[in-house]
Amino acid sequence: MLRHHRIIHVLHNSEQPASVFATLESNNKTVSLIADGLFDLLMMKLSNIYEVKKHIKIESKGPRFEVGDFCVKLGSVTMTQNFKGILVEVEYRPCVVPAMAWDLIKEFLQGYLGCTISNQAPQFLQSRMNDIYQPTDTIAQYLEHFGQYRKATGVI
Repeated sequence: MLRHHRIIHVLHNSEQPASVFATLESNNKTVSLIADGLFDLLMMKLSNIYEVKKHIKIESKGPRFEVGDFCVKLGSVTMTQNFKGILVEVEYRPCVVPAMAWDLIKEFLQGYLGCTISNQAPQFLQSRMNDIYQPTDTIAQYLEHFGQYRKATGVI
């Protein structure tokens, strides 16, 4: 019997406190889901069906600032209570299409962080620059960054 490798990531975002985000990875495909808080209870009920490899909690916590039309979040990333790095999230509130806001976001970030900011949009956004930005896009980017922290630590 051929067994498919499936991974489900469950994430929460303080900007959408009533929602639970889940990303299922299976056969090189990714499916995203947004549900209410009861999804966490459903996942507990399904724990005897899904095999849990390692339950690793990664979180990014920190202050949130509003600077004019920008929302900036500075997150201290911890994995099982060990500090791993800092995430900087910037949102330009009046615009929901990344292509129309990228130059402003880049200039804003370069003003604070200098030349360490790339001129190109993050890899995740490059194929979605003309799409309307959704909360699942933020979750996907967090998942990507958390995956990088896990690889750097050697936890897969």
